[in-house]
Amino acid sequence: MNHSSRLVLLGLTVALGACSSLESDKVNYKSAGKAPSLEVPPDLTQLARESRYVVPGTPVTASSFQLGQTASQTLPTGMVTVGDVRIERSGNQRWLVVDRPADKLWEPVKDFWQENGFLLAMDQANLGIMETDWAENRAKLPQDLIRNTLGKLIDSLYSTGERDKFRTRLERNPAGGTDIFISHRGMVEVYSTTQKDQTMWQPRAADPELETEFLRRLMVKLGVSQEQVKSLVAAGAPKISSRVTSINGQPALQIDDGFDRAWRRVGLSLDRTNFTVEDRDRSKGLYFVRYVAPVADKAEAGFFSKMFNSGKVDGTLQKFRVSVASSGNLTTVSVQAADGSAANAADAQRIVAVLAEDLK
Repeated sequence: MNHSSRLVLLGLTVALGACSSLESDKVNYKSAGKAPSLEVPPDLTQLARESRYVVPGTPVTASSFQLGQTASQTLPTGMVTVGDVRIERSGNQRWLVVDRPADKLWEPVKDFWQENGFLLAMDQANLGIMETDWAENRAKLPQDLIRNTLGKLIDSLYSTGERDKFRTRLERNPAGGTDIFISHRGMVEVYSTTQKDQTMWQPRAADPELETEFLRRLMVKLGVSQEQVKSLVAAGAPKISSRVTSINGQPALQIDDGFDRAWRRVGLSLDRTNFTVEDRDRSKGLYFVRYVAPVADKAEAGFFSKMFNSGKVDGTLQKFRVSVASSGNLTTVSVQAADGSAANAADAQRIVAVLAEDLK
């Protein structure tokens, strides 16, 4: 299909699909690797490679799903239980707590993503991380008369102009069960010229509703009934306040919550944004992260690359430590350089701002 025709279809389908809301029957993914007819720009393929985890030559603390502090015997507010599956919620974040060992959950979770139309671009049980390939939610395509009539004959001509990938992280909790986090990353195709004759891909905000929908589906996969899932997902949770502050001259984020939940929430926020958690040491409250700017077009820096690179974007990896330290029900999140020294104040301020925005 020529470029101008694809742009016309892009504009039409995005316009028609913009008013649709997420429902359980509105999720129908087709992974790029399964459909040669699905056009995926080279920059997205490159992004998938850049976001893979690099396994160090020696064992990392995450390789054994590092255990943390002593588990509380009281269910925290915002947690609802059915059988051995619980869902926790804080703000717009949800995650599962399953009373089964991580090694017994890995294959079922892997099967879950494949059953939902995804290929796995990353499958590293030693780190407890799996990540899907970029995929398109075909359920967002408008079901107009022409498409319903001709069906698959012209299906490849349609595009939503969006691509999604999902990261699943399994982390053994202090009680011997497993915390399961699902985070979403998205890209959207936009016009890059005033003449609207060229497009580029740029990051779009994480979608908590998509994350919740796949958590819901995963609960069903793990044995919870549809009726029970509806009541679990609908359960509310009090808003946990957080604020940006300064400690010893360095920017920091304070969360009115204890270590266990704050640790989980910060990890999920890192997964949602353009940070790759290379290692984690829960006993010390440290996430070891690297940042790769998702440059969709070399001539135009994306949102995150503009945030972390004031000059020319060269794709240089930036590594940091994110520290999570708690005293009672107050947790402080701060940013360190890769060697544990104080991070550059500007970088620390930007990272804290990104986390604060997601942890609202």
